[in-house]
Amino acid sequence: MTDTLHVAVASFEPAHWSAAERIYLDGIATGNATFETTAPSWETWDRTHFRDLRVVALAAEDVVGWAALSPVSDRCVYGGVAEESVYVAEAVRGQGIGQKLLEDLIARSEAARIWTIQTGIFPENEASLRLHDRVGFRTVGIRERIGQLQGVWRDVVFLERRSQTVS
Repeated sequence: MTDTLHVAVASFEPAHWSAAERIYLDGIATGNATFETTAPSWETWDRTHFRDLRVVALAAEDVVGWAALSPVSDRCVYGGVAEESVYVAEAVRGQGIGQKLLEDLIARSEAARIWTIQTGIFPENEASLRLHDRVGFRTVGIRERIGQLQGVWRDVVFLERRSQTVS
């Protein structure tokens, strides 16, 4: 579908949602990307993610991945902490697109004074764990049997990335 040399990271615009939603649904279908079983509406997704902290990977005009941050709490003491999600189209996984997305998102987050990015990843999602390690996330711990997906208890590896420039 694409060559990573021709992938550009850009701000996530409302017009990108239909393609991003398809990529999200493909991730959901793997059974190892999220506890969610359906994609939210655009309105819900838009309302729950920071507007300036969401990006897409574009190959020509095609969205081939996305990453976004959402607040972890509405309490002011957590104003510099965000939760991260990243999804890459199945056809282009393993080509460095996730890393490009996260590196760009991290830079944007630091400009927005975010000091901690956290995420939870199923232990079976080894590619995502490796990706997050490459961009500076560390494992905080394993949240055992934290939730059920289709009636099966699942563990989640809890990771965080602390900014070296924002304090």
